Amino acid sequence: MKKEDVPQDESSLSKANLREVVYAVDKDGNYGKALSSGWDAKTIALNESLQLIDEQVAETIQKIKEGILSPIAYYMEIQRMDVVVLSGYVGLWQWRVKRHLKAKVFKKLSKKIVNKYAEAFEISVSELKNPKI
Repeated sequence: MKKEDVPQDESSLSKANLREVVYAVDKDGNYGKALSSGWDAKTIALNESLQLIDEQVAETIQKIKEGILSPIAYYMEIQRMDVVVLSGYVGLWQWRVKRHLKAKVFKKLSKKIVNKYAEAFEISVSELKNPKI
């Protein structure tokens, strides 16, 4: 793509006054960096993925309110973590993290384990136990 053809469509990036670097050909035929505020196809894909994440968060919140899932699941969703990533942060086996996602198990966790989760999410223990959802 030529530098003058780099898309400058309205996107989530442009609304935040951000731009991303793309590579394009200049008038001499050399590749170089060019700034783009976004393009429609990418904006559509990004918006759809964000909508899917919002739906997953809403579903998780409902399951927490029903007493099925623990608040750990909520913080995992909003911080875009999965069990593998979170287990690395808290230093626990993945199967244990999966168990802690259950509300009944979460209520019985020791202060030490709860504190590990709070530190991983960079929140207080109080916020972990009582999420504002």
